[in-house]
Amino acid sequence: MSESFKHLDEENFEQGVSSGLTLVDFYADWCGPCRMLTPVLEEVAKDVTGKATIAKIDIDKAQKTASSFQVTSIPTLILFNDGKEVGRLVGLRDKDTIKDFILTGENKS
Repeated sequence: MSESFKHLDEENFEQGVSSGLTLVDFYADWCGPCRMLTPVLEEVAKDVTGKATIAKIDIDKAQKTASSFQVTSIPTLILFNDGKEVGRLVGLRDKDTIKDFILTGENKS
C-alpha cells in the first residue's frame, strides 16, 4: 500500500483523526471498488498535502471501529475535522468529487 496514506487500526484510530482534516477510507482487501479507489486517493492525497490527511482502515481488521461509525457498505469515505465526523461519501467516486468534498466538506454528487 502507498506511503501517501496514514494507516489506521482499532488502537490508533482516535488519535489518527483527532487533529486537522482527515479523510478516512473504510475498505477491505477483497473489495473490487475499494481497490479501484486506491489510485484515485493517491492522486487526491498529493493535491491536498498540507490541507488534509488521507487515511485508510481495513474494516475486516477494525470491525469495532467500522461498526461504531455504521459503515455498512464499502468503500465509505468519512471526513473528520478535529476528531468529529463532518461528512461521508459511500461508493466509488472520482478524484474531483473527493477533492471538492475534502476542501468544502460538502457532498455535491
